[in-house]
Amino acid sequence: MESVLNPAVNTYSNPSDLRITDMRFCNVRGLPMHCILMKLYTNQGLIGYGEVRDGASKQYALQLKHILIGENPCNIDKIFRRIKQFGGPARQAGGVSAVEVALWDLAGKAYGLPVYRLLGGKFRDKIRIYCDTDVDGKHTGTDMGNALKARMEMGFTFLKMDLGLGILRGIPGAVSAPLGYMDEPSEIAAKMEAAKAAGDMMEYRYWKNRMYDYNNVPHPLTGIHVTELGFDALEQYVKEVRDVVGYEVPLAIDHFGHIGLEDSIKLCRRIEKYNLAWAEDLIPWQLTDQYAILRRSTTVPICTGEDIYLKEGFKPLLEAGGVAVIHPDVLSTGGILETKKIGDLAADHGCAMAIHMAESPIGCLAAVHTAAASENFTALEFHSVDVPEWNDIYDDGLPKPLVQNGYITVPERPGLGIETLNDEVLAKYVHPEIPGMWEPTDAWDNDPCHDRTWS
Repeated sequence: MESVLNPAVNTYSNPSDLRITDMRFCNVRGLPMHCILMKLYTNQGLIGYGEVRDGASKQYALQLKHILIGENPCNIDKIFRRIKQFGGPARQAGGVSAVEVALWDLAGKAYGLPVYRLLGGKFRDKIRIYCDTDVDGKHTGTDMGNALKARMEMGFTFLKMDLGLGILRGIPGAVSAPLGYMDEPSEIAAKMEAAKAAGDMMEYRYWKNRMYDYNNVPHPLTGIHVTELGFDALEQYVKEVRDVVGYEVPLAIDHFGHIGLEDSIKLCRRIEKYNLAWAEDLIPWQLTDQYAILRRSTTVPICTGEDIYLKEGFKPLLEAGGVAVIHPDVLSTGGILETKKIGDLAADHGCAMAIHMAESPIGCLAAVHTAAASENFTALEFHSVDVPEWNDIYDDGLPKPLVQNGYITVPERPGLGIETLNDEVLAKYVHPEIPGMWEPTDAWDNDPCHDRTWS
């Protein structure tokens, strides 16, 4: 109904009496990542959309349901302080972040305001997108340059590519490592496939865990080193890319592989002349002292942050002067407000903020509102340029495609800006190993757990 005092004020919701009543999920794959979409339902018919970070598990959010039921979603900070103890780095933060995003969506819808206004207003009307680009299979820097040039022709003004050990595969003498170590992933993968084909799921899970172990060896402990021949090849690759795209467009690099500090320094010094926007996640983010050494050893701007949880997680890195650019993911930091706080902290240390994003339109719009409200924001990542149906997930009240000429216009609709999701489109992409859409989660309504962290 409309207010009799002011017809322009929408009072269909009574924020003071709003209560959370339910939580449900839809797992989709191929848009392009495994995305976990979430709905928070309320007693007034409003639905808040959230998202657990790509590749995580809905159980990170489900474990929070029993302490959300009956709460007023507009008390965002209070609820966040209650649940943040259940988050952790990277995907472990997925539940807390999903809930926080959905709370902002509900608060915006309850008050009839876009999220950015609730954060204090916006610094910009459009959000610059940087287009992360891959080239399949064995290829050259010229091939990557042509792929990036095509992005520029679509209107993108900021680019990113991978530069790592994969480029050196098949080049004799490019990499030094314990003999046989580099071949282990393909050998383990073959054993996984053989066990799965034979229906031996116990054996399959054994080898799946071995792959997990292999991929989780920290960079300094792998014994992998790039040779001068390898560095020559990596430098040539970057040169070929720049020869195609030119030197004026910002170009960031990522996904180096598990090489240690010393090799990271060598690589950065080799490619300083190619005017890079940043070098991302060269070593694990937890290695604060090593990041400080790395940054002081090169003129390439050093960047990390997509797996860091909470402002407290970024603080040591910023205080040590370990980064020139932070790169949080709203679905791993703890959510929208926490990311804004992180951006403000980074600005205090003279550090720019780009935002990592490989999610659905829900996670994307959460990042858009955060970016709009953050003074030191530079560019937002995007992975779904080649997946047109990504834009069909949300209703027709937002632009389609959402990214136009390399930018997303900040929505003026209440909340994140999504009124409804298109279940017909989502049904095409439901994760085959996690079927079902928006199914009841009543089993998680009650959990008599005493989870206070002090006595």
